[in-house]
Amino acid sequence: MPKDLFSKQADAYAKYRPTYPQELTDYILSFVNTYETAWDCATGNGQAALLLAPHFKKIFATDISEKQIQNAVYAPNIFYSTGAAEQTDFEENSFDLITMAQAYHWMRFDEFNKEATRVGKPGCVVAIWSYGLVVSSDEKLNELIRHFYVDVIGKYWDAERKYVDERYNTVPFAFERLPSREFSINVKWNMEDFKGYLNTWSSVQHFIKTNKYNPVDEFSLKLDALQKRDEEISFSFPVFLLLGRIVK
Repeated sequence: MPKDLFSKQADAYAKYRPTYPQELTDYILSFVNTYETAWDCATGNGQAALLLAPHFKKIFATDISEKQIQNAVYAPNIFYSTGAAEQTDFEENSFDLITMAQAYHWMRFDEFNKEATRVGKPGCVVAIWSYGLVVSSDEKLNELIRHFYVDVIGKYWDAERKYVDERYNTVPFAFERLPSREFSINVKWNMEDFKGYLNTWSSVQHFIKTNKYNPVDEFSLKLDALQKRDEEISFSFPVFLLLGRIVK
């Protein structure tokens, strides 16, 4: 059974996780041949599915977390359901585009690649992306972020987190490669927004379960000493993309 690490904090995930840039969607769509049906795997609260909604007649969005689906954004042509990405009830040759955002490192790679090949049409585009550690416009804050990420909660990350730190350069990807490029998510957050985002990290939830207190609360004291509570700061996330085409 795939890991479900985000049901507990699904409400916060929907509120505080950053959205993906339009430039990313436009780039992926430039390789798609037809715009009938798309599948967004591990959809979470539907962020990626919503970006596809204006372009496809139907988007099927799946996730193993019922709680995440309950928090999903609505669009009339998005059809949500629970289920694992590695085994589905979809018919063969169903999709023009298959996407997965911020979740491929949790997958059983070979099983997902086999299933995507089965349900994707010949020539279907497979787009998988994730984003790395957040960076702020304040270098002192960046030092605190790196300390929190490595020294405070580093050992509480699941082993699969290494694939994100390696920018997906070491994961199997069984599709004909298409040219890729990097993108950036840019947001302006105050400290409360930033703390809300930190609380969506699976490592923070593992820390709480083990130590019976929230490390973000302790970290907040350092953050509040650095920035005014309501002052907005520029943050960015590096986005890296695996892009390929199904050949049958």
